[in-house]
Amino acid sequence: MAAEDGTGRANQTGRANQKRRTRMAIVDACRAIIRSGGPVTMPDVAKSALVSEATAYRYYPDLVSLLNEALVGMWPSPADALVPVADSSDPVERVAFACEFLLRGVLAHQGAVRAVISATITRSDLATARPGIRFGLIDQALALLNNTLAATDPDRLAQLKRDLAAVVSAEALFSLTDLAGLTPDDAIASLVRTATTVTEAALRHDRVIRGTRQRAGR
Repeated sequence: MAAEDGTGRANQTGRANQKRRTRMAIVDACRAIIRSGGPVTMPDVAKSALVSEATAYRYYPDLVSLLNEALVGMWPSPADALVPVADSSDPVERVAFACEFLLRGVLAHQGAVRAVISATITRSDLATARPGIRFGLIDQALALLNNTLAATDPDRLAQLKRDLAAVVSAEALFSLTDLAGLTPDDAIASLVRTATTVTEAALRHDRVIRGTRQRAGR
C-alpha cells in the first residue's frame, strides 16, 4: 500500500509539473509573439508552444487572460518607467514623458495591444480585464499634484486624469495612424502636444483659483 501511495504521489507530482511546463510554454510563446510586434492569436500561440489550440484554451479561456499573464514583467512599474523624470518638479514635463513612453510601448507591442482592444470591443465583459497601464503612468506623472491641486480642487485633478486617459492611449494612437494617416512619430508628437496642453490648462486654472483665494484672504 505504501508503495502504491508513493507511486500515486509521484504521478500527481509528474502531472502537476507537466501542467506547469505546458502553461509556461504557452506564456513564453505568447511573449515571443508580443515582442515580434506581430498579430497575436490563440492559434499562433498554440502552434508556437507546440500544443493544440484546445489545450491552450484549457489553460486560458480567452486571449485577453493569456495576454494579461504574458504582459506581466514586460512593462516596468510606473515608478520605474518615469525614472528619467523622477527629479522633475514640472507635471507637464512628466506627463509628456509618460505619454511618449506609453505610446512607444504600444507601438513595440502593437500586435498584443490590438488583440486586447479587439477582444474587449466584441466582448464587453472582458473590458475590466484590460491591463490599464496608462492609468498608473498618469497617476505617477501627476503625483506631484497630490499636495496642491488634489487639496484645492480634487474634482479638477480627477477630471484631468480622465482627460489624459483619452489622449495617452493606444486607441488615440491608432486613430491617428490608421485613420488620419499620420506616421507613428507624428502621431505620438501630436498626442504629446495634446496631453501637455490639457495639463497646462488644468494647472493654469489652479493657479488662478489659488491666487484668487489668497487675495480674498488678505
